[in-house]
Amino acid sequence: MSLSIEVARRILEASKQRALELRSPVSIAIVDAGGHIVLFERMMAPYGWATGNISLAKASTAVMFNQSTDAVAQWGSGIPGFASSMAAMTQGKFIMAAGGWPIRMGGATVGGIGVSGGNAPGRDDEIARAGLTAAEALAPAIPAMHTPGSLSQPAVLPYPRQPIPAYPSIPQPQVASSVNSPTPQMNPANTHHLVSDQENVYGDEQMPYDHFNEARGDQS
Repeated sequence: MSLSIEVARRILEASKQRALELRSPVSIAIVDAGGHIVLFERMMAPYGWATGNISLAKASTAVMFNQSTDAVAQWGSGIPGFASSMAAMTQGKFIMAAGGWPIRMGGATVGGIGVSGGNAPGRDDEIARAGLTAAEALAPAIPAMHTPGSLSQPAVLPYPRQPIPAYPSIPQPQVASSVNSPTPQMNPANTHHLVSDQENVYGDEQMPYDHFNEARGDQS
């Protein structure tokens, strides 16, 4: 789900309305999930030029860490060099100050809002949360999933059930039983006899061992 310009405008108008009620002219920046600016308004124009960059940095930081900038400031302050390193890597789009919040709709973070220039402590956060309330009202309802043991509501599947393909059964080969089948008869014409070790396959005349020794004695 992405943050549309219409939804961003509703969020900005809700925050602006709260700022007017508090008589606190501020700068309001709204970015998408990638940190790119979607809408921006500076209520103190032409003054308060610094609040514009600060509000944009708050919105980008909230999206970057998917939490409020106040929470980032609490744990980030304990890391030496963290703020300066992040500010340099993001080209000034990082700040540790309250007033930035991620915008969540339908259970997903779709953007961030940053407010700067409040004339009292906590004003930036209060004005930003007014925009978050409008975002929650615009968010689509998430269907409840079926839980085990609950039979009142049917299970809601995130995708349509696909039919299971049916495949034809493969016939099994028939194995003949050795009890009922007759014993195959051997064909004498196709029978091959093995040659015995005692047979001379080369047809040479064999000489007894004693005669062979006598013949050798005559030659020596």
